[in-house]
Amino acid sequence: MDTQLVELDVADWTAAKPNDAWIAALEAGKVLYFPRLGFELLPEERGLLTPAVLSPDVRNISLNADGKLKGAAGDDAVQRAAAAMVSRFREQAQQLIHGLLPHYTPALRLAPTSYRPAQVETRVQSWRADDKRLHVDSFPSRPNYGERILRVFANANPDGLPRVWRVGEPFEAVAARFLPRTKPYVRWQAKLMRALRVTKSLRSEYDHLMLQLHDGMKSDLEYQKTSPQQTVSFPAGSVWVCFSDQTSHAVMSGQYMLEQTLHLAPAKQYNPNSSPLAILSRLTGRNLV
Repeated sequence: MDTQLVELDVADWTAAKPNDAWIAALEAGKVLYFPRLGFELLPEERGLLTPAVLSPDVRNISLNADGKLKGAAGDDAVQRAAAAMVSRFREQAQQLIHGLLPHYTPALRLAPTSYRPAQVETRVQSWRADDKRLHVDSFPSRPNYGERILRVFANANPDGLPRVWRVGEPFEAVAARFLPRTKPYVRWQAKLMRALRVTKSLRSEYDHLMLQLHDGMKSDLEYQKTSPQQTVSFPAGSVWVCFSDQTSHAVMSGQYMLEQTLHLAPAKQYNPNSSPLAILSRLTGRNLV
């Protein structure tokens, strides 16, 4: 399998410029990797490098688009420090994306920013929620009708430990492998789930298929072991960017990561035909939204 990683020599959050090859690689599902672009913590933020800042029963701390912090434990000083750190990362992540992908800028929709101080290796989850299994992102309760999930990650580990991923085969290969196994989309079932508030809006056939791919990948243990994949260690002080609805990935180890999600309508890509919606529509021969 060809490498799914594209290494970029950018050392300043404001210095990225558009490049046709990088953009094409990102929109093909590859990971853009910035080994010299770290997120630097301020001295007063060092105290946030502990899982103790997480509220009980949450996986991460998040800052909503309106600036509201959720998931942090501690007094007002801790809350302010966490909000300031995550907000600063949000600003830098957006600067990077605006510089690298200026065509996206007017169309991007800001999602919550997260800080993840928990250790990946010790998390105990159901197979469906287990992100240590290769998958593409899709969310059961939040249909998105093909809207892209663009993510910026930064490893802020103070002990120099990497964030280790497995990166799998290209999306079209995943789709060709798992589409024949998918159950048919049934519109009345989608309406019922909406009526019962299982989903926040009506689940489209696209969302149905993406969930089927997500679950099919995670439940197939032979696929997890033997499918084309590469292991990537993202060092402390590095950044990486991908479309997580398209990049087959699994998070194997690591602690202390920041993450920014941005949403984009597939029609606003440089090449809309490379989106999962376009690929699945072509493979099924149907309009899926």
